[in-house]
Amino acid sequence: MTLRGADPETVRDALETGDPLPGTAGFAGELDGRLVRDVLGRVPLFVERGTRERWAFEPHVLEDPVRFPAGSVGELGSESRRVWSVPEPTPEPDREAALEALDRAIRRASDRVRRADRDVAVAFSGGVDSALVAETLDAPSYVVGFPDSHDLEAARTAADAMGRELRTVELEPADLERAVPEVARAIGRTNAMDVQIALPLYLVAERVAAEGYDALAVGQGADELFGGYEKVVRLDHRVAADTVRGAVREQIGSLPEQLPRDVRAIEAAGLEPVAPLLYDAVIDAALRLPDELLADADVRKRGFRRVAARYLPAEIATRDKKAVQYGSLVARELDRLARQAGYKRRMDDHVTKYVESLLEE
Repeated sequence: MTLRGADPETVRDALETGDPLPGTAGFAGELDGRLVRDVLGRVPLFVERGTRERWAFEPHVLEDPVRFPAGSVGELGSESRRVWSVPEPTPEPDREAALEALDRAIRRASDRVRRADRDVAVAFSGGVDSALVAETLDAPSYVVGFPDSHDLEAARTAADAMGRELRTVELEPADLERAVPEVARAIGRTNAMDVQIALPLYLVAERVAAEGYDALAVGQGADELFGGYEKVVRLDHRVAADTVRGAVREQIGSLPEQLPRDVRAIEAAGLEPVAPLLYDAVIDAALRLPDELLADADVRKRGFRRVAARYLPAEIATRDKKAVQYGSLVARELDRLARQAGYKRRMDDHVTKYVESLLEE
């Protein structure tokens, strides 16, 4: 039996009761001769395509890996079946009660992280998500980016406002050239977007590991859980839903696709990933927020920001952020490296082709 993320008895009980949020931070692996993976796929798990007779937590150790489905259980060599789904939202009619529940859930998740026997640092971009994680964990904060990047400046001003020390990982193009093949192998993907997102996580994790820490805490999940994306308000072609609540639920459903990439990028640097905002208690509280505490044309993540304002300066609690690949300028610099290597923008998916070329060297 090899199970990560939860004790076996908790997962056995969840299988028996069908509880998708049994109080864990995610789990996956082999339990009683069967493979299991939590409802949001917070712990990566892969099987060999076709046979499904071999499995691994890292994709590169398999010849042709495919992700084992989130929320599923299955015998080795057999098709999996889904046993857990994200619960339907049950909005709390009392807004203040909903906010108090969310506050308690975030504090409970942070307490669990602090009680664990590991030295934790925080990936800090200066946005509200990572700022709240840094404040509630009271852990050292690291920002990564190129010298003129948005994230370096945002993190510096946020750290100053919060009275926190900030450690900076300034990048140069050679860092990307070196790290691209390592990251692509670790995440099992070569497409430009996934590599661009994973690179900053890997590079900041590398520095954190070199300075003696065991784990890297991140703010992942807040945008999906609480309505942080413009598309959930615009309800444009990027979402199928016709309500904000439905669009938020769609974004929660996208997490099993995204999280293995982020987890594997951090693990590849030798650290344990920690995502306090994706603990079961926080997910449950998010699903109980009334619609008016999600997002509208004026404010996204309204309820989350109101809770964050209890811990952070107002200028940080209300701050918008850039996606990490753009805020760090990693996407810009990777595009520049691809063009310098002869992969011009007129070529279809030129950055992906550049990534693939580095894997062949």
